[in-house]
Amino acid sequence: MSGKVYLIGAGCGTADLITVRGLRLLQQADCVVYDALIDPALPDAAPMSAVRIPVGKRAGAHSESQERIHEILLDAAEKFGTVVRLKGGDPFVFGRGGEEALALGEAGIAYEIVPGISSCIAAPELAGIPVTHRGVSRSFHVITTHSDGGWQDVQPYAKLGGTLVFLMGFGHLREMIQELVHAGMPERTPAAVISKGGTPEQRCVRSCVAQLADDTEQAGLEAPAVIVVGETAGYSFGAGQKHPLSGISVTVTGTAHFRDKLTFLLQKNGAVVRQACRMEIVPMAWKLPDLSAFPWLVLTSANGVEQLLDKLRNSRTDLRALPRIAVIGEGTAAALERHGLFPDLLPEEFTAASLGKALAKTVQPGERVLILRAAQGSPALPLALDAAEIPYTDIRTYDVRLTDKPGHADSDYLVFASASGVRAYYENGGTAADHTQILCIGAVTAEVISQYTANYRIAARPAADGILQTILEDHHA
Repeated sequence: MSGKVYLIGAGCGTADLITVRGLRLLQQADCVVYDALIDPALPDAAPMSAVRIPVGKRAGAHSESQERIHEILLDAAEKFGTVVRLKGGDPFVFGRGGEEALALGEAGIAYEIVPGISSCIAAPELAGIPVTHRGVSRSFHVITTHSDGGWQDVQPYAKLGGTLVFLMGFGHLREMIQELVHAGMPERTPAAVISKGGTPEQRCVRSCVAQLADDTEQAGLEAPAVIVVGETAGYSFGAGQKHPLSGISVTVTGTAHFRDKLTFLLQKNGAVVRQACRMEIVPMAWKLPDLSAFPWLVLTSANGVEQLLDKLRNSRTDLRALPRIAVIGEGTAAALERHGLFPDLLPEEFTAASLGKALAKTVQPGERVLILRAAQGSPALPLALDAAEIPYTDIRTYDVRLTDKPGHADSDYLVFASASGVRAYYENGGTAADHTQILCIGAVTAEVISQYTANYRIAARPAADGILQTILEDHHA
């Protein structure tokens, strides 16, 4: 039996512009085949076990031919139950989704289309430009200058009226404008170019048809870009609104859960967020011991909480079997609270050493402690328990694995959420510009960062909102 392929529009720009249906299917995928022009966070939304296959499709640098993509989809459908083909924007708006649907249909493979938000309306709209407006534009026309025969003449569109929206025409902008004017379009017609629409790095140049190419070149805009020509391009709804972190760039590292949470907070406040040194959680093979033998359970991360709860579900162990719980900090406590659990012990300082000292003062003689934590956990916790002669069992439940190379951070801030993230970044060639301020989530992470650089600070609180608070305070002091 072949699986089913879902041709899903990923939307325009940031990951949260995908539809609810698209996201739910992605979260159930066994295999994800994805384009280059989507938010890198989207493939991370698939289950950890899902196979991820990048196929490129960026203008001028296609990593796979369309025919090869068809072969990949057919092969994936034979191997997996749920295959998600994740396409930028909408699958049927110059996304070649129709060709992929035909290939699947001819092969007898079940497929379904999930619409997405196309850049043809999203990019102008997010730049404050409506593609239609009462009394000004009763229609809009979406045009590409590319076809199998090469460059297409745009002169027939010069007298259409309404709003003209050109996709994939940035490389021919000057030629395209010249043809529109030659065909009779007034030179003073409002026009705009929106670069990287829907992302925090979106930039917009507004001009008139006669000056658009020169102004765009002078501004240094880059593809991908959407070109809008018509009277509505003269509008600028909401363009003057400012957010607290407008113009501030932040490079975020770490696992998907942390990156998603911090990215949401930063983008909500107007920051440009870049991702580097992405890491994924790799569950380890471990057995849940007899919980009745341990009056205390110690958890040191939100990821550790999820690993424990997964194990409890899979082993059909009741939550009521859990002993008293000690956690390292607010982030771990919050992860418990999302499941209706509340810690019995939280140290004043959110470090492994402080947690060990707090346990030494609380655990009664003869009581045994169960520690569930990451493979690279700090040695400070067991050392503190050894010093207090408290018996314990230390089980490593998960590890973290680097999924991409770190590169060079040239942003205002570079954020680390764990000691393992710091090591992964610097030991794999990661660097940062001199002006980049390094922020770490807590003292343990800072201790490791200090081995690589003195240019770092500790967040106001050891949580994503604590990092946001620190950046906000920097820019509103």
